[in-house]
Amino acid sequence: MTEGDGDETGGEADEGDDELTYADAGVDIDASEAATAALIGAVGEAEGDYAGLLDIGDRYLALATDGVGTKLLVAEALGDYSTVGIDCIAMNVNDLVAAGVRPVAFVDYLAVDEPDERFAEQVGDGLARGAELADMELVGGETAVMPDVIRGLDLAGTCAGLAAKDAVFDGEARPGDALVGWRSSGIHSNGLTLAREAATRNHDYDDPCPFDGYETVGEVLLEPTRIYTDLLDPMRERDVRGAAHVTGGGWTNLTRLGDHRYVVEDAFDPQPVFEFVQSEGSVSDEEMHRTFNMGTGFVAALDPDDAESLAAETNGRVIGRVADADGGETGEPSGAVAIRGLEL
Repeated sequence: MTEGDGDETGGEADEGDDELTYADAGVDIDASEAATAALIGAVGEAEGDYAGLLDIGDRYLALATDGVGTKLLVAEALGDYSTVGIDCIAMNVNDLVAAGVRPVAFVDYLAVDEPDERFAEQVGDGLARGAELADMELVGGETAVMPDVIRGLDLAGTCAGLAAKDAVFDGEARPGDALVGWRSSGIHSNGLTLAREAATRNHDYDDPCPFDGYETVGEVLLEPTRIYTDLLDPMRERDVRGAAHVTGGGWTNLTRLGDHRYVVEDAFDPQPVFEFVQSEGSVSDEEMHRTFNMGTGFVAALDPDDAESLAAETNGRVIGRVADADGGETGEPSGAVAIRGLEL
């Protein structure tokens, strides 16, 4: 991946290397989406996208639930659980922010094969730090000891939020809208199955990190997910139409804002960890962008007249625009997301 104007990715491995995909690593996104659709079909569609919205009169009560995923295996290998609690908070509150909802409370669920005060304290410290960064309350949780079900531990949680009915985002971008993006802190908590498989082809987690900023390979994979609650008020003030949390599925998350063509012309440069994962795993550019945030963790669609001021106030960047799905008057080819020469 080249640094610079953000229009190219590069960095693919030499021809002949075994190309690694997310499905090869054990996660088939298409199969996962099909299973999710089956679950929704069985229980019924709820109002809301990133969060479930419950009408409680003059406001919505919003709920989101998520976990840390296989990032926990990196923490286990290093014996360092101090940041995974932040990830657990972030993956939930960022979904609420994408819906235009302010997070107010969080409950966690820790399942273990055997109790261990050392890692439980580290997980708790991370949860407390995450709640502080998100400006919300931890109101309880559950620790379950299940040696017949769990190997090691699993960490998840549920976040509750409140919003006036006219404050939630419509969730639908319009052709002509500008796209404002904000930098990620790194890999966040999605695609770790692929990242771990790639990183450990030729390295151990405790090997020295091959680029500056981190001591070990495992440490860079544990970089906690950025929390975006500080964007909520500035986005509301500028009538943002919808936002996308760039998580599982990578840049295809933009399509959750409607059936349009999303032209990304100035995304943030990927951090070195993405080049490392891509080169070690011989991962294609397309697979990288369909799996990871690639340096940009959150995106909003809004009127272009307000985009520059939003970006300036929040240390963001106008990264692109929304076009008609068929290319409209520009004659551009159809495609859901166009980024760095790729059609996703």
